[in-house]
Amino acid sequence: MTMTRTLPLLALLLAGCGADPILYPVPAVPSGDRIGVSVGSVEVLDVSLPLYADIEEITFEQVDGSLLTSEEVAWADDPQRAVTLELARVLGTVTRATVAPTPWPFESFAEARVDVRVEEFVAGIDGRFRISGIWYAGTEERDRSGRFAIAIPYHPEGGVRAIAIARAQAVRDLARVIAAQGL
Repeated sequence: MTMTRTLPLLALLLAGCGADPILYPVPAVPSGDRIGVSVGSVEVLDVSLPLYADIEEITFEQVDGSLLTSEEVAWADDPQRAVTLELARVLGTVTRATVAPTPWPFESFAEARVDVRVEEFVAGIDGRFRISGIWYAGTEERDRSGRFAIAIPYHPEGGVRAIAIARAQAVRDLARVIAAQGL
């Protein structure tokens, strides 16, 4: 048997033997136009996710409204860490402020802090990735907060990759809301 025929066969055999999940990274998506803000630095606190969303296994909504995870597919990074980093990256890109996740890595204090508490974070049975909750943004001069409910459509035929892209777009949209209304 030639090497080109052996490798695909070996891959198939190994795929059937392993119990390890397939890991899906969340890609970076375009951040959009710049948003002017009144601060030069922002600390993003660890994003609070619901229990079902704070595990590596990807959660799917079922027809009856229940939530199901699969040991066969998982996020490539810890969800809380990944969402916090995504939020900080997009905020930094769209605002031009220095943005970092907690703990603040610089000697001087950040001019603003952002705290996000997520109530819903799920790939819906309706083909939309939904994220909702409340955000808080505070500076020495003012404190602001706001509720958010974001739903990004995805094509179920696209599988978990489509869900990952929708998740990235939802976090991007949340960052844009916080930049425009909170900073």
